Amino acid sequence: MSSLADANVQSDLDIAPLLLPAQVLRNDAQAIKAAFDLAQAARVQAAKRDRQRKLPWSEIEQFTRSGLGSIAIPREYGGPQVSFVTLAEVFAIISAADPALGQIPQNQFGIIHLLLGTATEAQKKQLFQSVLEGWRIGNAGPERGTKNTLELKARISADGDDYVINGQKFYSTGALFAHWVAVKALNDDGKQVLAFVRRGTPGLRIVDDWSGFGQRTTASGTILLNNVRVESSLVIDNWKINDKPNTQGAVSQLIQAAIDAGIARGAIDDAIDFVKTRARPWIDAKVERASDDLYVIADIGKLKIELHAAEALLRKAGKVLDEVHAAPLTAESAARASIAVAEAKVLTTEISLLASEKLFELAGSRATLAEFNLDRHWRNARVHTLHDPVRWKYHAVGNYYLNDENPPLRGTI
Repeated sequence: MSSLADANVQSDLDIAPLLLPAQVLRNDAQAIKAAFDLAQAARVQAAKRDRQRKLPWSEIEQFTRSGLGSIAIPREYGGPQVSFVTLAEVFAIISAADPALGQIPQNQFGIIHLLLGTATEAQKKQLFQSVLEGWRIGNAGPERGTKNTLELKARISADGDDYVINGQKFYSTGALFAHWVAVKALNDDGKQVLAFVRRGTPGLRIVDDWSGFGQRTTASGTILLNNVRVESSLVIDNWKINDKPNTQGAVSQLIQAAIDAGIARGAIDDAIDFVKTRARPWIDAKVERASDDLYVIADIGKLKIELHAAEALLRKAGKVLDEVHAAPLTAESAARASIAVAEAKVLTTEISLLASEKLFELAGSRATLAEFNLDRHWRNARVHTLHDPVRWKYHAVGNYYLNDENPPLRGTI
């Protein structure tokens, strides 16, 4: 599209990834099929990628080429606008194969939803069209060394007809793989804005220094911004999002919960496979196969029940989001969506941690060998579920039902 710069532009600090053509999916069924196809391909080398910390470039490119990157684009802008139920299931399917592949594009979908409530019509047309054409959006919001996750030190200042950004970011999931880097910064009035910076812009540097013991291939590291110029037309007044009821937090958290559900699915599937094919029964069980051990059978049943409960709340949360978006949003309907998602997030967090730990108890000592890399499930679950503390979700849910208090309008509830 003529209004977009060449995606292959580069500076001495940054090189834009290859821009490949993307198809546009037309309905929910196509999105689910594309997710299963990607998961099947990604699963084969997932353990090896984690062990070697090999970034999933080809898998991310398949994600984009398949049309999955644009499934949340509204129909009036040329996208399929799948349901929130489908959106959550797509991320759960992919994350069961490789949760890094689920987390890398997560912010893109949160940002698309943010644009719906804050961007001008011209901005929406330009940015949504770029996503339809295969552009990926990466995150440059969080920072280290601040008082809390909402505080920002990055600044954006007017300079002629453009703006200039200075600052440093961390936890920049998706940015290394992206064509757009969405940078949160405070403007000259102290208000938060979101600036879309093209990869390869002079002064932009993305450092692959993520060293977390889980989600190792998300490249969630540092971004350096040194006098980075951005056109005024690409600066979004995202501070406006909280001027009215919104579901920004609920939509973002729905996808986070789906990733955790996927981690749990993958861990349970690997536990079942290992018990069937490699584990030995305990002596006192007096059975020939570990899969005939009564305690193992019961524990697998318990894990499946708890997974299905979490998945049921995830589907319910998606349905609530679909329902509230079918009518004008109110404070009450937005709160209802946030609470439904918070309930799902609690259970998906718990089952992802439980399943990834229980795997070893059921599979036995052999399952701890490095050649199987089964500990990646727990490492991924432990790191990803730290995104925001579920202990505060219990509080939000209880306060909602007990005291009729709506949860705060934040991306962490």
